[in-house]
Amino acid sequence: MANKKKKKKAQVPFRLNILFFAVFLLFSLLVLQLGVVQILNGETFQAEIDRTSNDYSEIPVPRGKMYDRNGNLIVGNNAEYAITYTPDKGTQAQDRLDVAEKLAAYISIDPGDDGHYGLTLRNRKEYWYLENTKTAKSRLTDAEIDNMDNGEQYSTMLERIEDEEVKFANFTDQQLEIMAIKKELDKAMALTPQTIIKGPEVTSEEFARVAEHLGELPGVNATTDWERAYPYNDTFRQFAGRITSESEGILAEKEDYYLTRGYSRNDRVGRSGLEEQYESVLRGRKEKIKYTTDKNGTIVDSDVAFEGQRGKDLVLTIDMELQEKVNKVLRRELKTAIQNQPYENRYMDTALAVMMNPKTGEILAAGGQYYNSDKNKFKNAGLRTITSAYSPGSAVKGATVLAGYESGVIDPGDYFYDAPIDIKGTPIKKSYRNLGKVNDLDALRRSSNVYMFYIAMRMGGEFNYQPGKSIDFDPDAFAEMRNYFSQFGLGVSTGIDFPLESTGYEGSDPRAGNLLDLAIGQYDTYTTMQLAQYVSTIANDGYRLRPHFLKSIHNPISHSEEIGPIYQTNNTEVINRVDMSEDYIQQVQEGFRQVFQESGGTATRHFANKSYKVAGKTGTAEADVYDDGEKVHDAENLALIGYAPYDEPEVAFALIVPKAGTGNRHPINHEIGKGILDAYFELEKGKEEE
Repeated sequence: MANKKKKKKAQVPFRLNILFFAVFLLFSLLVLQLGVVQILNGETFQAEIDRTSNDYSEIPVPRGKMYDRNGNLIVGNNAEYAITYTPDKGTQAQDRLDVAEKLAAYISIDPGDDGHYGLTLRNRKEYWYLENTKTAKSRLTDAEIDNMDNGEQYSTMLERIEDEEVKFANFTDQQLEIMAIKKELDKAMALTPQTIIKGPEVTSEEFARVAEHLGELPGVNATTDWERAYPYNDTFRQFAGRITSESEGILAEKEDYYLTRGYSRNDRVGRSGLEEQYESVLRGRKEKIKYTTDKNGTIVDSDVAFEGQRGKDLVLTIDMELQEKVNKVLRRELKTAIQNQPYENRYMDTALAVMMNPKTGEILAAGGQYYNSDKNKFKNAGLRTITSAYSPGSAVKGATVLAGYESGVIDPGDYFYDAPIDIKGTPIKKSYRNLGKVNDLDALRRSSNVYMFYIAMRMGGEFNYQPGKSIDFDPDAFAEMRNYFSQFGLGVSTGIDFPLESTGYEGSDPRAGNLLDLAIGQYDTYTTMQLAQYVSTIANDGYRLRPHFLKSIHNPISHSEEIGPIYQTNNTEVINRVDMSEDYIQQVQEGFRQVFQESGGTATRHFANKSYKVAGKTGTAEADVYDDGEKVHDAENLALIGYAPYDEPEVAFALIVPKAGTGNRHPINHEIGKGILDAYFELEKGKEEE
């Protein structure tokens, strides 16, 4: 027994040794693993702990300015206070609510007309959820929690918040304001500045308070923003155009276009006029900020990657002093005509005029006025010089005579007897009175309709007209005459540097009588700008130039009101030379001179005594007017086109007054013509004397 006991005791140390050895091995492996982690992979893991990433954000800069040809500012920028918010990547709804609650202590937001800040039902439910999260979550079943993702759970919880729980009466004014601020914060995208309030909505005291407490307002900044300024108020503003608001951002219909060119969705862009036409020039280069964020998306550092530069400046061809005078003349004569002859001019409410340099295509003024007789108030309607088309009447007769020459149906000096034209099945057509025997120059000077009718009939194939009988007629004559007209810019795009332009209406009934009407400007319609290009082409010896608003582009000068160095010049561009003999052009130029300078000319008594000598053409056309849904014809469109001086043209003009009264009326087209030419030459004389 003793031996057995001794043997048993001897086995215990051996087992313990095995256990100790196993523990030793495990401990050695642990030490080895710690060594590998610390020595071999320590830097890698430390780098992961310290990992950061760089992201970039772009801050818009002021847009380029617009100046007139004399250096007068037309469109500028006004700096204004702005409170912005730039969230981190990982910012949550609760974080934005915390910022909104703090920010509400320093700023106030206009509650709006409804007194409720424009808050929607969803805005209120989202706020209620953040303030009552546990209650909202308790309305989900365990099965719903298991089967729904986070987004589905959130939507369901919002749906189960009763409308009664979030009615306005349940919230204080302070809570509603916090909701309104949070609504603006929610619009912000990560690392992209979002304006919360700006301009008149931010007082200097509020701006200072926010600036002082930026440390407790993560993502908030007190900075400056820019709004377009118009020193001349509404004058030329329609042509300058407008830009989108921040809420609009880039235009949805052009989203792909802008995004592929480096824009952000909330960038403001030109949406009309020259702002749209020259968006790529005016936008500038945005300031780029580099944000360093940790692995949680929190911003740990920021720096300016490169400074922004405001957009390039435009110098326009417009003379704003002349532009203002043109509008003044239009207002004066429109009001005079309406007030002196209220019944005769009961349909008249608009007057339009364009002035341009026929040798360069530079638009000097483009004015329009609309008169609301009920309110005795004028409204700027300059855009209608490009977008609205009218029948201009006899103003097109220069193009008709040239079409006759070039088509070979008449020669310079040919005579016709001006008496009513009686075509079987067509109403009798005539001039304003029987003019007897007239040649081409007489026809222009005295504005013979019948002479133009003969040209049209011959272009249609009829050379042996006999009163009361049918005539031979080829409908292709419409295309032929319009082709000649188009070489002057009538019925086609002028090529103007503007995003919106009407080319007029082209009649679609190819009857002989309508071709005769086309020849005297009473079938197709044209814009005032087209008429200006047409008369400029005649003044410029048959060279049709592209009309343009842009004179030059300039690099901006920082912190200066001066115009910077030229970046690009917009040179004169010839679109085409009319396919007609120079002798033919000169013959019509002489006819146009006689209209304004010789006895019997339809404009002579208004312009013969002017020191500047004018050439051009008058025009009268029946106006399509609807009264109580019924078409009536007791109104006429009055037009006047021309250039001066006739021997060395430096200014061309076109004007039209739609729906004027008939008969013994105020000669509004002539009065406007005199007024705008007087203004032009007076300004030019003043410049020479300076």
